[in-house]
Amino acid sequence: MHTRAGQTGCCEMADKRDYYEVLGVSKDATESDLKKAYRKLAKKYHPDMNPGDEKAAEKFKEASEAYSVLSDPQKRSQYDQFGHAAFEENGGFGGFDFNSADMGDLFGDLFGDLFGGGRRSSGRGASNGPMRGANVRTSINITFEEAVFGCEKQLELNLREPCPTCGGTGAKKGTTPQTCSKCRGSGRVITTQQSIFGMMQTETVCPDCRGTGKIIKEKCPDCRGTGYITKQTKFKVDIPAGIDNGMSVRIRDKGEPGVNGGPRGDLLVEVHVARHPVFQRDDTNIFSTVPISFTKAALGGKIRIRTVDGEVEYEVKAGTQTDTRIRLRGKGVPSIHNKDRRGDHYVTLVVQVPTKLNREQKKALQAYAKACGEDN
Repeated sequence: MHTRAGQTGCCEMADKRDYYEVLGVSKDATESDLKKAYRKLAKKYHPDMNPGDEKAAEKFKEASEAYSVLSDPQKRSQYDQFGHAAFEENGGFGGFDFNSADMGDLFGDLFGDLFGGGRRSSGRGASNGPMRGANVRTSINITFEEAVFGCEKQLELNLREPCPTCGGTGAKKGTTPQTCSKCRGSGRVITTQQSIFGMMQTETVCPDCRGTGKIIKEKCPDCRGTGYITKQTKFKVDIPAGIDNGMSVRIRDKGEPGVNGGPRGDLLVEVHVARHPVFQRDDTNIFSTVPISFTKAALGGKIRIRTVDGEVEYEVKAGTQTDTRIRLRGKGVPSIHNKDRRGDHYVTLVVQVPTKLNREQKKALQAYAKACGEDN
């Protein structure tokens, strides 16, 4: 047992853990730190996520109690000064208020994460209003050069389109969808249940109409009541110069159709760039290795270097050592944000030592060695 600094002779209650220890935070934790720590514990130990587990329920209650105190500046100040004894007057912990604004917001967020619903709130819009369609993701393969300079590709995808027979309603021609009797057209239902906090109201998607607010009695035979048909669609994809592996091209309004008059989603085309046998890329710079002969390195002279723009001529300096790196300005990859700006091409020169020499070459090298004072 220990005493908190500034708690002259006032000890901790034996059956309670330190609130900071319960949440796993330091004593100088910010409000954001406290909320983050509590959300993590609440998700882990919530009774609805651990049915029948009394230990989990107790840990959840302990974490909630700790957060309720430490998230209140006045209660936290009292706790820092007197510890748990500050709340002994009412027979233990007092003021454990789950209906405070902060706790209410936190539980609303928490239950939304856990159950897809949340505590009932006023003024919440119905789910059967216009909603944007989902984005569609696909991928495409291009070459290294196509990534550098850009290109145009053709793409074919099977996408959902509103059914032309029923106009997207899903109802048989001549009939109309009926208002759902369970949710009365709102698309959501409210259930009330007892919890450790008292009576809680949870708002969820209506199971009968699946959030549409409508029930189709007679389904359209062409779309089977879904309101959509699958259609093969061709797209032209403009790949911008400078795109890198893993980047995506967004084509607006070419994704899934919206719901209840909402706009379509987007088509996201992820680009996979093939490896190049010679070039490597780092951002807008290109790297490669070029072998040169021993004599060219020693005496100097012109060589041809391959770049993405074609071959260029370069003058090697006499006495060039192996692994010398040279820079070809503006021969790299265009910036995807500004095609007029390009990176550089860095070339590493590697001196090749001959592995097989004929008699004349050997004789010449021996004479060279002798001239250099080497004992061969």
